Amino acid sequence: MSQRGDDYTSIVEAMTLINQKVNLMGVVLETSFPRKTKGTDYFCLVKIIDQSYQSRGLSVNIFTETIEKLPLVFNAGDIILLFNVRMKVHNSVVHAVFNKNFSLFALFDGKYSTTFLPYQCYLTYLHRERDEKLILGLRKWLVDHSIGTALIDFQSLKDIREGDGFNLVCKILRVVREDEWILLVWDGTDTPPVAINARLEDELETPLPLESVAVRLPRDIFCKLPPFGTVLRLTLNCGNEKLGMNVLRTNRWVKFDNLRCQLLDSLWHAAHLPTTRFCYLRDEDHIVSQRMREYDKRIKSKWGWMPLSVLPWPTHVTVTDHSEVPFVSLMRALVHPKALSDFFCYWTYC
Repeated sequence: MSQRGDDYTSIVEAMTLINQKVNLMGVVLETSFPRKTKGTDYFCLVKIIDQSYQSRGLSVNIFTETIEKLPLVFNAGDIILLFNVRMKVHNSVVHAVFNKNFSLFALFDGKYSTTFLPYQCYLTYLHRERDEKLILGLRKWLVDHSIGTALIDFQSLKDIREGDGFNLVCKILRVVREDEWILLVWDGTDTPPVAINARLEDELETPLPLESVAVRLPRDIFCKLPPFGTVLRLTLNCGNEKLGMNVLRTNRWVKFDNLRCQLLDSLWHAAHLPTTRFCYLRDEDHIVSQRMREYDKRIKSKWGWMPLSVLPWPTHVTVTDHSEVPFVSLMRALVHPKALSDFFCYWTYC
């Protein structure tokens, strides 16, 4: 079993102690998705900050025997204690390395409270009164420092562009397992309209898909999706069957750093990259609150049910009767109790 010293080193000081073992206490900014190494271990990256180093964060490379033993961070802003990690330099960048044979970690809720029980440990964490004081100090510091989404610029789905890398704050609505893991994510906005470059004669043989996911969702699940806003398909090329059980959580807001946007069959998709980082967010995070305020404002507006691309007003190509009838989205129509079977739609051009 590993031994640990009594003192914690600040991140700034630790970055000068190359090839030495240190103990660190930091706030988690983000993590990578877990993956298997070329050997038998599993790996993930955890980026942390403290009062001494708040800009880019220190990367900690963590190796364990199984995916279950990797740190599973509940929220950005949670606190991690790291013992006997070795400071290293690679390509002129300083980082820490967690060794499965002699390092330890313990994860604590970062929200201000006087509870000091870790929600996950690697090996045995020996509780100390001194740790309580330091954890409480970090929690007090976090009250005035919103770190969950403060250091990165995040886009909405309405702003994405094909081929671009982007950072996204969204809600995971559904996790689908096909050949790879697929997340159905949403932020309350609509992706930009797409030109469909297809010939009518080709549609007879190879019709364009109507959904971004080949698996049809059960109606009871489909009816629980938001009434408007694009549900985007996000593909995770992690190739690990245990990923969903250990990492992926539905109905949680999450931040993604460095996704790739693409158009497939005239439908928007996003893909995770080896450099993608993520972390779950609390519902009270300022950017989550902002997204929900915008959604609530839109859902209460007469015009909010229309696609954002046609605002401030659609073109007057057609004239309709019953102008007093409110607009609804196609999703709202499909989940209506009377829409239980196939139906046709047609347009009359005036």
